[in-house]
Amino acid sequence: MAVMDAEPATTGPAGLIARLRGKLTGGSSEASLTRRLAGTIFIIRVISAGLAYFSQVLLARWMGTSDYGIYVYVWTWVLLLGSMMDFGISASAQKIIPEYRASGDHALLRGFLSGSRWLTFAVSALVSLALAGIVKLFSPWIDPAEELPLYIGCMTLPAFVVANTQDGIARSHDWMQLGLMPQFIIRQALIIGITACAFLLGYHLGAIAAMVASAGAVWIAMTGQMVVLNRRLAEHIAPGPKAYDISGWLAVSLPILLVESFYLLLSYTDVLVLQQFRPSDEVGVYFAVVKTLALVSFIHYAMSATTAHRFAEYNASGDKARLSAYVAHAIVWTFWPSLAATIVLLALGKPLLWLFGPQFVVGYDIMFVAAVGLVVRAAIGPVERLLNMLGQQKICALAYALAFVMNVVLCIALVPRFGGHGAAAATSISLTFETVLLFWIVRQRLGLHVLAFGK
Repeated sequence: MAVMDAEPATTGPAGLIARLRGKLTGGSSEASLTRRLAGTIFIIRVISAGLAYFSQVLLARWMGTSDYGIYVYVWTWVLLLGSMMDFGISASAQKIIPEYRASGDHALLRGFLSGSRWLTFAVSALVSLALAGIVKLFSPWIDPAEELPLYIGCMTLPAFVVANTQDGIARSHDWMQLGLMPQFIIRQALIIGITACAFLLGYHLGAIAAMVASAGAVWIAMTGQMVVLNRRLAEHIAPGPKAYDISGWLAVSLPILLVESFYLLLSYTDVLVLQQFRPSDEVGVYFAVVKTLALVSFIHYAMSATTAHRFAEYNASGDKARLSAYVAHAIVWTFWPSLAATIVLLALGKPLLWLFGPQFVVGYDIMFVAAVGLVVRAAIGPVERLLNMLGQQKICALAYALAFVMNVVLCIALVPRFGGHGAAAATSISLTFETVLLFWIVRQRLGLHVLAFGK
């Protein structure tokens, strides 16, 4: 497949409309499917962001400053640890499953579909028990109001990790709604519903009650997702013997975990360093800027989640022309929508920041600095997933590690003097360095051109 799309050769207003319609719905069936799935993921993430914002506003109002602070502290630990405790299997599933299908290793495929979930559940349960022991050990130095919420957070982790694993399995079968909605929509809606019922019934909604509601929401959403996923897998995978290659799974997954971990650290470095050197109100303004620009990152995430398993599938089948064309398509549909979203957000930046409060408008010019890194990063599309899916996880992790180190050094150098502007500049420079490095790696290792323009 030399090209993914063909444009109608029409002119005039009708021709422009036809070309736009062709871009959005036409082209090859795979290109059209990719756009639809990426659009679905993007919509889910936007709705999830809205629900998350709404739930945080409600919880803050219902709980009060102190209890809300404890809840946010504990829930942040759940999010950070839960994202790393699956060993990267949620991401590597999009490489392993297509490869098993392509090679006809049905026993290994059946083993992975069940064994990966049992593995992540067992390990996360053991780690959660160890974390609960650490909380008990340090309880004399922990705020008594935080102790029980931390225990509840430990109880939440196994379900959170299994849900992440099931997300990766579902996305490998193009079941994007099944993969993402339980975590991003249903879980948020359950948290709002459970806490709202408790509040209306007159219960004291403190940090403990909020964590119980959140833990219940995670377990309910994960269990429902598991039931539906098992039914769908039974319809698509014939029953038979199972084989397990745990060491092989981990050999693929652990380098991907490094990539994901360094990316997570890269995402949080600017805020964490800013918090160390600048007053809290400046941190709040910067955080509002980052949240406002998050819409651009959603586009990158949507295309990454949609395309990763197809990179692995085409590579496993040896169809290099098809892989190259699909990579080019993914990059184009990452960069141009990201650029358009950035322009819109910058144009509406002041009123969007005003929604946080009139004092947040002072961060408007920071948006321009922070946007540079996001646009540059979008210019090469989801190439980190391409590298991970094609066996280049270690060099990709090294690239992310170097970008993370650069970001830390630049933040420490620039934030004390320039504040939020320095944090934004440090992150944009680091993202630009990461982009150039990934572009060079793909060019050298895979021989592919991964820029949205040029050849």
